[in-house]
Amino acid sequence: MSLALAEACAAARADEPPVGAVLIAADGRVLARGHNSNIALSDPTAHAEILCLREAGQKLGNHRLTGCILAVTLEPCLMCVGALIHARIAGVVFAAADPKAGALVSNLDARTLPFVNHRPWILQGVMAEDCGALLKRFFLARRKP
Repeated sequence: MSLALAEACAAARADEPPVGAVLIAADGRVLARGHNSNIALSDPTAHAEILCLREAGQKLGNHRLTGCILAVTLEPCLMCVGALIHARIAGVVFAAADPKAGALVSNLDARTLPFVNHRPWILQGVMAEDCGALLKRFFLARRKP
């Protein structure tokens, strides 16, 4: 999670919402790193999780990332959970819950939808205070006059 937090800090420095992710292979290798880049790329799908999946898929030459684990600083949204399911990610470790858009625990558990054919495991709360504090600082600074 510390690598994902470093990515989130890079996002904040780029004036992007500070969310970072790291995709880890079954053998422990870091396959991909990413941070939110929606603004810079003018791309609503450029979430940290999606960028990691794209990079890892290219690196492995496969759209299935079976056995991989994603560590992300914020609970994934519905779009990202859908992509993680399609990629057949083994598990998701996330830090801070997202009461606005979280789709694993906060608003729904998208893995339990009846049509879903893959259900990655989840572990929540890893480094939640550090990752949540970064998000709070970022958004407070943006709201100041």
